[in-house]
Amino acid sequence: MPTAPSKDLDTFPNPRPGRRYWIAFDCPEFTCLCPKTGQPDFAVMRIRYVPRDLCVELKSLKLYLWSYRNEGAFHEDVTNTIFDDLVAAIDPVAIVVEGDFYVRGGIHTVVRCARPEQLVDRPPELGPPPFGGGR
Repeated sequence: MPTAPSKDLDTFPNPRPGRRYWIAFDCPEFTCLCPKTGQPDFAVMRIRYVPRDLCVELKSLKLYLWSYRNEGAFHEDVTNTIFDDLVAAIDPVAIVVEGDFYVRGGIHTVVRCARPEQLVDRPPELGPPPFGGGR
């Protein structure tokens, strides 16, 4: 497997396809470039999903996220692109991708994408809902 940035997301079969469970990743060193200024934007990228048939392989996820370091991207676009690419790669039962960007120009930005869409309405600080109802 390469150690250079890559847009490829490798997968592996869900080891417990008959069980519903959440997988959670926190990527505290996510960076991309501001498309207006070229300055780096830093974020914690949070990914939560319930796998269906496939899971995302961690090293490929790391290299995928790393690939944004030299790309200009608005916070809203990069978070939605990561969400779309993960959905295309693993088709999860449920997924939440949240980009929690550091303060820039005095503004703290959090972008949240989810499937099913009802998860977008849940306050981010509560995390994904438990099965059988929310908190």
